[in-house]
Amino acid sequence: MPENNGVRGVKSASRTVALLELLAARGDRPARLDELAEELGVPRSSMYQLLRTLIDCGWVRTDTTGSLYGIGIRALHTGTSYLDSDPHVRAARPYLDEASDALGETIHLARLDGSNVVYLATRESHEYRRTLTRVGRRIPAHAGALGKALLAERPDDELPLPEGPLTPRTEHTHTDRATLLADLAGVRARGYSVEREETVTGIAGVGFALRYDSPAVDAISCSVPLARLGEEHEARVVAVMREIRTKIESVLSPASGAPDWR
Repeated sequence: MPENNGVRGVKSASRTVALLELLAARGDRPARLDELAEELGVPRSSMYQLLRTLIDCGWVRTDTTGSLYGIGIRALHTGTSYLDSDPHVRAARPYLDEASDALGETIHLARLDGSNVVYLATRESHEYRRTLTRVGRRIPAHAGALGKALLAERPDDELPLPEGPLTPRTEHTHTDRATLLADLAGVRARGYSVEREETVTGIAGVGFALRYDSPAVDAISCSVPLARLGEEHEARVVAVMREIRTKIESVLSPASGAPDWR
């Protein structure tokens, strides 16, 4: 196991976390024992013992046959606790409501996590509703307004991008680093990011990094169906979201006393 600040990692803990992350990433696709053992390079017997322990604790669930495994309800409890205890999420919520009321569009708050962004809060459009909440979902940072707003806060040679080709979400997603870097240069000049159908077909958006951290790790965005995004409405969306960004930053400045989580 690698060392971190001179402390050697605990193999069993790392294996448990890797298993839970794998099950979470599969979403509604349950896994079989052999799949999990092979994916994580763990002996089948060891994997079975680990699964049984986590089932007993509520972190993993299994079907009536005992052959399929998925993430358990304890993960939901922990995720909810993370959101409820985070001072940035708590402080931003009323301003997300304000943006939603002012624009009638879908508003997001997300956080950079490696090469992805994770949705922390969503206010759904008054006109356009999805059937599933985005909270807790991850998308590649290069594939949309939220991620591009945060990537643009970093030098090009320090971007947290995966090795190899960039994975597309739609036919409009950046898959070439050169075009992504050109886009990020535009974000820096403009002060906010713009996307057109890069994450969801038919949806456009603008994103603003929240600069209470440096470099920023959180961002807000507004998503709008392209069919409704005329020039006048887009200008209003940008103006309102810029004002909301300023309000959130003002209550979460370093002087606000919020914990500096790392």
